Amino acid sequence: MDKTSVKLTVFFEEPFWVGVFEWLSDGKLSVCKVTFGAEPKDYEVLDFILRYYSGLKFSPAVETEGRQTADNPKRKQRMAKKQLQSSGIGTKSQQALQMQREEMKTERRQISREQREIEKQRQFDLKQQKRKEKHRGH
Repeated sequence: MDKTSVKLTVFFEEPFWVGVFEWLSDGKLSVCKVTFGAEPKDYEVLDFILRYYSGLKFSPAVETEGRQTADNPKRKQRMAKKQLQSSGIGTKSQQALQMQREEMKTERRQISREQREIEKQRQFDLKQQKRKEKHRGH
């Protein structure tokens, strides 16, 4: 049976509040980082999820092993307390975020390179047109 889970961690990363969505599906982890700015209230986070979750860009999937634990309420309470005390995000999440940053960087470079080529071609065509106009004669 396929199991999918999504976890949102909100923490303070100087100078903004940041949310990290971790999406675990079939042993693969994808992450998305969102900057909130000021400390978000619970209802603001819920509103953000309802409005913008479908449009979030998650990182490429990273292979990870999921741990299966029993549904012991005391264990769940300990885990929640441990997560509240820990600061930051897990290393797998950091790796996935880094992969996403690199992917976005290459996309930006490719787009800017294409725009530069288009602008260069436009300038060349303009120059050629001016040359033709000069040699038209009267």
